[in-house]
Amino acid sequence: MENIPIVFDNPSFVIAHKNAGVNFHSEEEAGFVVQVSQQLGIPLFPVHRLDKMTSGLVILAKTSETAAQFGKMFEAREVEKYYLAISMRKPKKKMGWIKGDMTSARRGDYKLLTTMENPAITQFISCALRTHERFFLIKPHTGKTHQIRVALKSLGSPIAGDERYAQSDEARKEERGYLHAYALRFRLNDKAFEFVIPPEEGERFVSAECKNQLQIWDKPWELF
Repeated sequence: MENIPIVFDNPSFVIAHKNAGVNFHSEEEAGFVVQVSQQLGIPLFPVHRLDKMTSGLVILAKTSETAAQFGKMFEAREVEKYYLAISMRKPKKKMGWIKGDMTSARRGDYKLLTTMENPAITQFISCALRTHERFFLIKPHTGKTHQIRVALKSLGSPIAGDERYAQSDEARKEERGYLHAYALRFRLNDKAFEFVIPPEEGERFVSAECKNQLQIWDKPWELF
Protein backbone atom coordinates (compact mmCIF):
# COMPACT_ATOMS: atom_id res chain seq x y z
CA MET A 1 0.00 0.00 0.00
CA GLU A 2 1.39 3.40 -1.01
CA ASN A 3 2.12 5.99 1.64
CA ILE A 4 -0.53 8.69 1.92
CA PRO A 5 0.89 12.21 1.39
CA ILE A 6 1.05 14.16 4.65
CA VAL A 7 0.68 17.85 3.81
CA PHE A 8 1.18 19.15 7.36
CA ASP A 9 1.93 17.64 10.75
CA ASN A 10 2.00 19.27 14.18
CA PRO A 11 1.29 18.06 17.75
CA SER A 12 -2.47 18.76 17.45
CA PHE A 13 -3.45 17.57 13.98
CA VAL A 14 -2.32 16.41 10.56
CA ILE A 15 -3.49 17.42 7.11
CA ALA A 16 -3.41 14.45 4.74
CA HIS A 17 -4.24 14.13 1.04
CA LYS A 18 -6.88 11.57 0.07
CA ASN A 19 -6.84 10.10 -3.42
CA ALA A 20 -10.03 9.71 -5.44
CA GLY A 21 -11.68 6.29 -5.11
CA VAL A 22 -10.48 5.64 -1.55
CA ASN A 23 -13.13 4.91 1.10
CA PHE A 24 -12.95 7.36 3.99
CA HIS A 25 -14.06 4.81 6.60
CA SER A 26 -13.12 1.13 6.59
CA GLU A 27 -15.41 -1.24 4.71
CA GLU A 28 -13.98 -4.47 3.27
CA GLU A 29 -10.49 -2.98 3.55
CA ALA A 30 -8.84 -0.33 5.71
CA GLY A 31 -10.27 3.11 5.02
CA PHE A 32 -8.38 6.37 4.68
CA VAL A 33 -8.42 7.27 8.40
CA VAL A 34 -7.12 3.84 9.42
CA GLN A 35 -4.45 3.93 6.70
CA VAL A 36 -3.10 7.31 7.88
CA SER A 37 -3.26 6.19 11.54
CA GLN A 38 -1.27 3.05 10.71
CA GLN A 39 1.22 5.01 8.61
CA LEU A 40 1.92 7.49 11.46
CA GLY A 41 1.64 4.88 14.20
CA ILE A 42 -0.89 6.87 16.26
CA PRO A 43 -4.69 6.89 16.53
CA LEU A 44 -6.25 9.77 14.60
CA PHE A 45 -9.70 11.34 14.91
CA PRO A 46 -11.59 12.44 11.77
CA VAL A 47 -13.29 15.83 12.19
CA HIS A 48 -14.96 15.93 8.76
CA ARG A 49 -15.13 13.49 5.84
CA LEU A 50 -14.86 13.22 2.06
CA ASP A 51 -16.93 11.01 -0.24
CA LYS A 52 -15.17 8.08 -1.88
CA MET A 53 -14.95 9.82 -5.26
CA THR A 54 -13.55 13.06 -3.78
CA SER A 55 -9.82 13.73 -3.51
CA GLY A 56 -8.04 16.37 -1.48
CA LEU A 57 -7.34 17.82 1.93
CA VAL A 58 -8.49 16.13 5.13
CA ILE A 59 -7.98 17.26 8.74
CA LEU A 60 -7.27 14.47 11.25
CA ALA A 61 -6.95 15.39 14.93
CA LYS A 62 -4.33 13.74 17.12
CA THR A 63 -6.31 14.00 20.36
CA SER A 64 -9.98 13.79 21.29
CA GLU A 65 -9.65 17.32 22.76
CA THR A 66 -8.49 18.74 19.42
CA ALA A 67 -11.23 16.78 17.63
CA ALA A 68 -13.81 18.40 19.94
CA GLN A 69 -12.29 21.83 19.21
CA PHE A 70 -12.60 21.26 15.48
CA GLY A 71 -16.14 19.97 15.97
CA LYS A 72 -17.14 23.29 17.56
CA MET A 73 -15.32 25.23 14.83
CA PHE A 74 -17.15 23.35 12.06
CA GLU A 75 -20.46 23.91 13.86
CA ALA A 76 -19.72 27.64 14.11
CA ARG A 77 -18.64 27.69 10.42
CA GLU A 78 -15.14 28.78 11.40
CA VAL A 79 -13.39 26.33 9.06
CA GLU A 80 -13.38 27.62 5.48
CA LYS A 81 -13.43 24.87 2.85
CA TYR A 82 -13.03 25.29 -0.90
CA TYR A 83 -13.62 22.65 -3.56
CA LEU A 84 -13.01 22.27 -7.28
CA ALA A 85 -15.36 20.46 -9.65
CA ILE A 86 -15.71 19.93 -13.39
CA SER A 87 -19.01 19.37 -15.17
CA MET A 88 -19.76 18.58 -18.82
CA ARG A 89 -22.98 20.60 -18.64
CA LYS A 90 -23.46 24.36 -18.67
CA PRO A 91 -24.98 25.67 -15.40
CA LYS A 92 -28.25 27.61 -15.17
CA LYS A 93 -26.18 30.46 -13.72
CA LYS A 94 -22.42 31.06 -13.77
CA MET A 95 -21.97 32.17 -10.16
CA GLY A 96 -23.92 32.78 -6.98
CA TRP A 97 -25.63 30.76 -4.26
CA ILE A 98 -27.51 27.46 -4.09
CA LYS A 99 -29.74 27.17 -1.02
CA GLY A 100 -32.40 24.72 0.08
CA ASP A 101 -33.21 21.90 2.46
CA MET A 102 -31.88 18.48 1.51
CA THR A 103 -33.75 15.23 1.92
CA SER A 104 -32.93 11.61 1.20
CA ALA A 105 -34.25 10.20 -2.07
CA ARG A 106 -33.99 6.73 -3.63
CA ARG A 107 -31.03 4.35 -3.21
CA GLY A 108 -29.02 6.60 -0.92
CA ASP A 109 -29.34 9.69 -3.13
CA TYR A 110 -30.23 13.12 -1.79
CA LYS A 111 -32.20 15.91 -3.40
CA LEU A 112 -32.54 19.65 -2.94
CA LEU A 113 -35.89 21.11 -1.88
CA THR A 114 -37.24 24.64 -2.23
CA THR A 115 -37.92 24.87 1.51
CA MET A 116 -35.44 26.67 3.79
CA GLU A 117 -35.94 25.22 7.29
CA ASN A 118 -32.35 23.98 7.73
CA PRO A 119 -30.87 24.67 4.31
CA ALA A 120 -27.69 23.48 2.67
CA ILE A 121 -25.86 26.65 1.59
CA THR A 122 -23.33 26.58 -1.23
CA GLN A 123 -21.55 29.50 -2.92
CA PHE A 124 -19.72 29.15 -6.24
CA ILE A 125 -18.04 30.79 -9.22
CA SER A 126 -17.37 29.08 -12.54
CA CYS A 127 -15.64 29.46 -15.89
CA ALA A 128 -15.27 27.59 -19.17
CA LEU A 129 -12.26 25.32 -19.76
CA ARG A 130 -12.14 23.16 -22.90
CA THR A 131 -15.15 22.31 -25.09
CA HIS A 132 -18.15 21.38 -22.87
CA GLU A 133 -16.04 21.62 -19.67
CA ARG A 134 -17.31 23.94 -16.93
CA PHE A 135 -14.93 24.52 -14.01
CA PHE A 136 -16.33 25.36 -10.57
CA LEU A 137 -14.73 26.84 -7.46
CA ILE A 138 -17.08 26.11 -4.59
CA LYS A 139 -17.37 27.30 -1.00
CA PRO A 140 -19.86 25.25 1.05
CA HIS A 141 -21.17 27.21 4.04
CA THR A 142 -22.77 24.10 5.54
CA GLY A 143 -21.55 20.52 5.62
CA LYS A 144 -24.35 18.20 4.58
CA THR A 145 -23.91 14.76 2.98
CA HIS A 146 -23.47 15.00 -0.83
CA GLN A 147 -24.10 18.77 -0.56
CA ILE A 148 -21.87 19.91 -3.45
CA ARG A 149 -22.82 17.00 -5.69
CA VAL A 150 -26.55 17.71 -5.22
CA ALA A 151 -26.06 21.48 -5.53
CA LEU A 152 -24.32 21.20 -8.91
CA LYS A 153 -26.91 18.71 -10.16
CA SER A 154 -29.62 21.23 -9.22
CA LEU A 155 -27.84 23.77 -11.48
CA GLY A 156 -28.05 21.31 -14.37
CA SER A 157 -24.30 20.68 -14.07
CA PRO A 158 -23.73 17.31 -12.38
CA ILE A 159 -20.09 16.56 -11.66
CA ALA A 160 -18.25 14.65 -14.41
CA GLY A 161 -17.71 11.05 -13.35
CA ASP A 162 -20.29 11.17 -10.54
CA GLU A 163 -22.05 7.84 -11.08
CA ARG A 164 -24.71 8.69 -8.50
CA TYR A 165 -25.86 12.10 -9.75
CA ALA A 166 -24.71 12.29 -13.39
CA GLN A 167 -25.88 10.07 -16.26
CA SER A 168 -24.28 6.77 -15.31
CA ASP A 169 -23.18 5.74 -18.82
CA GLU A 170 -21.33 9.05 -19.27
CA ALA A 171 -19.98 8.99 -15.72
CA ARG A 172 -18.48 5.51 -16.11
CA LYS A 173 -16.35 6.71 -19.03
CA GLU A 174 -14.51 9.19 -16.78
CA GLU A 175 -11.29 8.33 -14.96
CA ARG A 176 -12.71 9.62 -11.69
CA GLY A 177 -15.39 11.77 -10.11
CA TYR A 178 -14.20 15.34 -10.67
CA LEU A 179 -14.57 16.77 -7.17
CA HIS A 180 -11.52 17.85 -5.17
CA ALA A 181 -11.13 19.35 -1.67
CA TYR A 182 -8.82 22.16 -2.75
CA ALA A 183 -8.23 24.47 0.21
CA LEU A 184 -8.72 24.85 3.96
CA ARG A 185 -8.43 27.97 6.12
CA PHE A 186 -8.98 28.27 9.88
CA ARG A 187 -7.58 29.53 13.19
CA LEU A 188 -6.72 27.09 15.97
CA ASN A 189 -5.35 28.20 19.35
CA ASP A 190 -4.84 31.74 17.98
CA LYS A 191 -2.76 30.57 15.05
CA ALA A 192 -3.87 30.96 11.43
CA PHE A 193 -3.57 28.04 9.00
CA GLU A 194 -4.01 27.98 5.22
CA PHE A 195 -3.60 24.96 2.92
CA VAL A 196 -4.06 24.76 -0.86
CA ILE A 197 -3.42 21.56 -2.84
CA PRO A 198 -4.30 21.32 -6.57
CA PRO A 199 -5.67 18.01 -7.87
CA GLU A 200 -3.16 15.57 -9.35
CA GLU A 201 -5.46 12.80 -10.65
CA GLY A 202 -7.74 12.80 -13.66
CA GLU A 203 -6.95 14.08 -17.16
CA ARG A 204 -9.47 16.92 -16.94
CA PHE A 205 -7.95 18.22 -13.69
CA VAL A 206 -4.36 18.15 -15.00
CA SER A 207 -5.03 19.78 -18.38
CA ALA A 208 -3.13 22.95 -19.23
CA GLU A 209 -6.40 24.94 -19.22
CA CYS A 210 -7.24 23.74 -15.71
CA LYS A 211 -3.75 24.48 -14.39
CA ASN A 212 -3.82 27.97 -15.89
CA GLN A 213 -7.13 28.73 -14.18
CA LEU A 214 -5.79 27.47 -10.85
CA GLN A 215 -3.08 30.14 -11.00
CA ILE A 216 -5.94 32.67 -10.87
CA TRP A 217 -7.75 30.72 -8.14
CA ASP A 218 -4.63 30.10 -6.00
CA LYS A 219 -6.04 32.08 -3.01
CA PRO A 220 -9.70 31.07 -3.13
CA TRP A 221 -10.67 32.96 0.05
CA GLU A 222 -9.97 36.24 -1.78
CA LEU A 223 -12.65 35.41 -4.38
CA PHE A 224 -15.69 35.04 -2.07
